[in-house]
Amino acid sequence: MTRCSIGTLLLAAMATLGLTACSNDEVADVSLGLFTTKDIKVEAFVDPDIPGVTCHISHIKANLNLADPSDMGIACRQTGPITAPMLAKIDQSKSGEVIFKASKSILFKSLKIRRIYDQTHQTLLYISYSTKEVQGSHKHSLTSVPLYNTEAWKSQQVQPAG
Repeated sequence: MTRCSIGTLLLAAMATLGLTACSNDEVADVSLGLFTTKDIKVEAFVDPDIPGVTCHISHIKANLNLADPSDMGIACRQTGPITAPMLAKIDQSKSGEVIFKASKSILFKSLKIRRIYDQTHQTLLYISYSTKEVQGSHKHSLTSVPLYNTEAWKSQQVQPAG
């Protein structure tokens, strides 16, 4: 092995360790078996603009690989008050905004969470997705937090389509 390739390998290992150290609140670590280095990690993430919402993200961590698998799951729930002033501060466009990002490899692949406000149905949507295409599609997962019975709930009738 040349000195350059050893240096590159060490740099890659340090970058991977640095990225995993920046994770959120890890709440679970499940081994996938005795003969694998892959684990399921579950992390809690509080929405930075709406602290009354907590999301749990599950994803695979491959300890000895330079890239983690793209599969992930997300579940978000109301865990505190959600107020109208909180909603007024968020991006209310159809594409929403990225509120969480974590690297899944040394090159280009990342896990993102985007929050979208569905005003018509008074629901917050959280989409987790991989930025790298895998077998012809981008891996993604969706969860929603209805605003019903929160301080932010507005009485309005949803008009049925058609």
